[in-house]
Amino acid sequence: MIFPSRARAGFAGVAVVIASVLLFASPAAAHDELVATDPVADSTLDEMPTELTLSFSSELINDGNSTVVEVTDGAGTDLTGGDPEVTGEVVRQPLSGEASGDVTVLWRVVSSDGHPISGEFRFTVTAQPTSSPRATTPAPEASVPAESATPETSVSESSTPSATDTAPTSSSFVPWIIVGVLLLAAVVATVVVIVSRRRPSKSSER
Repeated sequence: MIFPSRARAGFAGVAVVIASVLLFASPAAAHDELVATDPVADSTLDEMPTELTLSFSSELINDGNSTVVEVTDGAGTDLTGGDPEVTGEVVRQPLSGEASGDVTVLWRVVSSDGHPISGEFRFTVTAQPTSSPRATTPAPEASVPAESATPETSVSESSTPSATDTAPTSSSFVPWIIVGVLLLAAVVATVVVIVSRRRPSKSSER
């Protein structure tokens, strides 16, 4: 009769151990986990995506600011384009800006059992940021002096008529010279006539 009592005590001890393991293991097993990401972790992309997607094993609890997603480039620049959106077990994070090189994603959510979970992963972008348009802006400034130089040539062209306008002033004396010559000729002719009339009178006296 002693052996059966010891067996029952042993079975009872094993049952307590198994119950304890199941009791403490159940909360850990209830935690949700990240099952997929887009972009995929450690992947290489040709350009920066416009949205980041995180998929979990169960529906998340979204209570105020409980869901946090941080996306930064190698220099620590924030690449997020707004607040994350939680729909069931999926988290969508809008992205903005350009990146080249490694991009780091840090996330924190609240799983369906009420416990917060977090993690991180990286992906790489090979595209270079487009900054070439800034170099082309000084070009229009160089063309402005060239356009302003053209009116100066028109000023020199407009000065040529002023020289022609002064020419008639010298020729205006010609009529007065002709009038003077005619008056002088008239005076000479008058003198000749008077002298010619006086000569016969002297001969008649003799």
